[in-house]
Amino acid sequence: MAFIKEESEDVKIEDTFTVKQEDLQEQTDLMVLKEETHQWSEMEEKQQDIPTNEKPTLTSHGRPRKSNSRCNFSCKQCGKSFSQKPNLDVHMRVHTREKPYTCEQCGKSFGKKQSFKTHTRIHTGERPYTCQQCGQTFYHVGNFAAHMRIHTGEKPYSCSQCGKSFKQNGTLTVHMRTHTGERPYTCQQCGKSFYTSENFTQHMRIHTGERPYTCQQCGKSFYNTGNLAAHMRIHTGEKPYSCLQCGKSYKHNSNLKAHTRTHTGERICTCTQCGKCFSRKQSLHIHMRIHTGEKPYRCTECGKGFPYKSTLNHHMRTHTGEKPFACVQCGKTLTRSDSIKQHMKTHSGEDHFTCSECGKGFKHKRSLSTHMKLHNGEQSPLN
Repeated sequence: MAFIKEESEDVKIEDTFTVKQEDLQEQTDLMVLKEETHQWSEMEEKQQDIPTNEKPTLTSHGRPRKSNSRCNFSCKQCGKSFSQKPNLDVHMRVHTREKPYTCEQCGKSFGKKQSFKTHTRIHTGERPYTCQQCGQTFYHVGNFAAHMRIHTGEKPYSCSQCGKSFKQNGTLTVHMRTHTGERPYTCQQCGKSFYTSENFTQHMRIHTGERPYTCQQCGKSFYNTGNLAAHMRIHTGEKPYSCLQCGKSYKHNSNLKAHTRTHTGERICTCTQCGKCFSRKQSLHIHMRIHTGEKPYRCTECGKGFPYKSTLNHHMRTHTGEKPFACVQCGKTLTRSDSIKQHMKTHSGEDHFTCSECGKGFKHKRSLSTHMKLHNGEQSPLN
């Protein structure tokens, strides 16, 4: 029974990690929309500065085609060229960090007029871009263009190293970090680095203690939406992850993955000290406490340490006097489920443990251990 409880503890820890991984695509999409908003803002700003009859045509991907006119205005800091001086003036704010447009409602400042106009829609609620297929509306044309790829299935951004395609350029940018190993977001408190700003923001909540997502049914709070969604399945009973071989369902994808290994026999983790194999990384982590002697769970009553949470729970019953397991035949109560199983053998009359030396049978393993001392010379027959 102790082993089962340890496994359930493993699930909770591993699930938290998996949920975060499952949320990566959703979090990345949010970052992507911000990036495409910035790109489209630049395009719209440039189009506003160009006379109506000179607006560039758009490519199939929605980007403006390059003009044939000569670029006579160049940035002295980075060398980028522009066909019109107003566009160069706007570009220079990248280097000077000047932000002349300020929102009167929230005080946020912008370097470009079009970015400022798009921002004001957050306060006014204006959503001028509407999808004709599903009716969803958007503040910004860039977000609208990215949304339309959901319906068309278009993935115009491809990885040059592995060929994987993406709907948004920002998603490709994040994906490329899996090849380069770049982690541009670093926590100044613990030094841990992240691929995306969203994962970095979520990590910082560990240090700040912020839990902005709260369950409306029980009030429990969470660091991210993925963990809240997983928690809600406790209330709804939903088990969306099903085994294709036996049909058993689970609340979390990590639980399903671990379960499928019971069919395949796969054990992905091996202890380097004793060679024992495990189907979960967290199970191996807990097993290593046997070798390291680590006892992270402490009794608040007597201070005694334990390697597993389940063994601490059993120990606490020595202080509380709780005996939750009762024999159905005689009513005797015991603190552990494995103890009640051993006790039940006294009613069956069977000897389940046999001495390999003399063949004598015993109902309890402890009795056999005591008997073996006679053979080993550790105890005299009179004792």
